[in-house]
Amino acid sequence: MNRTPTQIAGNTHQPPGKTNFILSKTILLLSLTSILFTSACKKDNYVAVQGVCPVVATDPMNNAVDVALNKVITATFNTPMDAKTITSSTFIIKQGANVISGTVAATSNPAVYTFTPDVPLLPFALYTGTITTGATDNFSTALVSNYVWSFTTIPQVTLSANPLIGGTTTGGGTFAQGSTVTVTATPNTGYTFQSWTQNGTVVSTSPNYQFVIAGNSALVANFVAIPAGKFAVVLSSSPAVGGTTSGSGSFNAGSTVIVTATPNAGYTFVNWTQNGNVVSTSSSYQFALASNTTLVANFKALGTSQFAVILSSNPIIGGTTNGSGAYNAGTSVTVTATPNTGYVFVNWTNNGTIASTSSSYTFPLNSTIALVANFALNAVAIGPGEVNLGTAGSYSILTESGISTTGITSVEGNIGVSPISSTAITGFGLIMNTNGQSSHTPIVTGSVYAADYASPTPANLTSAINDMQTAYTTENGLITPAPIVDLYAGNVSGKILPPGLYKWSTGVLITSAGVTLAGGPNDTWVFQIAQDLTVSNSAIITLTGGAQAKNIVWVVAGQATLGSNSNFSGIILSKTLISLNTGATVTGQLFAQSAVTLNASTVVKP
Repeated sequence: MNRTPTQIAGNTHQPPGKTNFILSKTILLLSLTSILFTSACKKDNYVAVQGVCPVVATDPMNNAVDVALNKVITATFNTPMDAKTITSSTFIIKQGANVISGTVAATSNPAVYTFTPDVPLLPFALYTGTITTGATDNFSTALVSNYVWSFTTIPQVTLSANPLIGGTTTGGGTFAQGSTVTVTATPNTGYTFQSWTQNGTVVSTSPNYQFVIAGNSALVANFVAIPAGKFAVVLSSSPAVGGTTSGSGSFNAGSTVIVTATPNAGYTFVNWTQNGNVVSTSSSYQFALASNTTLVANFKALGTSQFAVILSSNPIIGGTTNGSGAYNAGTSVTVTATPNTGYVFVNWTNNGTIASTSSSYTFPLNSTIALVANFALNAVAIGPGEVNLGTAGSYSILTESGISTTGITSVEGNIGVSPISSTAITGFGLIMNTNGQSSHTPIVTGSVYAADYASPTPANLTSAINDMQTAYTTENGLITPAPIVDLYAGNVSGKILPPGLYKWSTGVLITSAGVTLAGGPNDTWVFQIAQDLTVSNSAIITLTGGAQAKNIVWVVAGQATLGSNSNFSGIILSKTLISLNTGATVTGQLFAQSAVTLNASTVVKP
């Protein structure tokens, strides 16, 4: 039977069979649409798709390094998300097993969410981020699985001073892995820089320390208080990244100090300056320290198409160099080496290979080159020659009219008096030996002799006194080599004196600044002084280059006075008195045609 649809109020009634067909068709269409939607979400063009509603990207991205410590972490989805499901329970950041507290927030883009840590991230630490399946989009579609990624934060250099009042540091902060870092230590007044340490291990003795960072570095700049009576040498580099320096510290007044500058890659050494004035163009600079000294090693960056000439001395004390710097490619460069007193130039070497045996070496520059000026001790002795003391040489102290001491004195070697008797040896607590030829005392390591002791002591002392007088006359009458006359008007304080014969018509003064005698182990010095020799309190006679006290003779027509806590080197041949004040130390011998007085002093025979 044919049925016709009935239309009521604008509706058309379908037969039951037809209705079922349409309904089935509609359900099928909706199912296909759902499949197409799901398929499109899985087959979209976003990166790192893991589920129906994947995380599209994170910032920082997976396996990122050098992430800032104040980083706000971002997760971007490929569809707008239900903000109620993006919380600290579904957007999680961990460092190891520790969950990082922070704030999860939506942005103006409904597909982008942020995590802001409550405190900065730790430096050079591995973090793991997770977006869980609890995060859904606006259609309540969840991730198929958790999305997990990781990143590493940027390394940090932390600096501290030890002690805190010792000085200041600069250069700390965060730096990308593999980058070059330069840190600087500057001592406060009254302190000197000593070293940089990491975990207690010394990593540099230069106040400007440059290194490549591979992780967190906690560096300590160590400073040392300047002891009383000493001066400081403070070094710095300009610019700080230009190079390193060595030789800073505290030294006795009058010490010979050597400082060295070494350029970093891409820089060349220019000069040393003090208060803005150039004091040396040699990377190894030697000077006598007379006061606190602040030096700046100046460096220059290489220009494009330029090469560097880097010079150094071996040994550092051997001599100085000139000619380092930056030069255009193809330039003809001349470098010179100048030996210090007591040394001779040997050769120039490049990577251990001899480049020239001439102290003045000229070559075309086609690449950066590092040359070493090699020096050796001068085998030929310089100076007037060794003194002949004869039999007097067996004594540390020998006088004609007496030896006295107060306080705790120490004498290494023999002492003797003649023609005066043993009564002129006071303060020693002498104990006569059984043979009657000598006596002894705990404060003298050798023997004590006097003109009134048993034979053969009197005759031996007479010979020794004659030899002492002859040595004085001979040394005072030397005229070869040609004497250096009235140098510095007799005030040699803070000076460096090479081997030779020196003659003054006045007295000689050595203040607390001391004096340096620079020469080889066989070189000799004779100082002919027409009046007094005065050595101030805490003054030091500094010997460098291998110089020896036994090769130094002070011939004094007046009296020789050594101040408290002074440190003296050499043999004194005095026409009159030799006086050592409290705490004075002598490495040498004392010969006086009158007396020697000691006050808690030390005499060591060289």
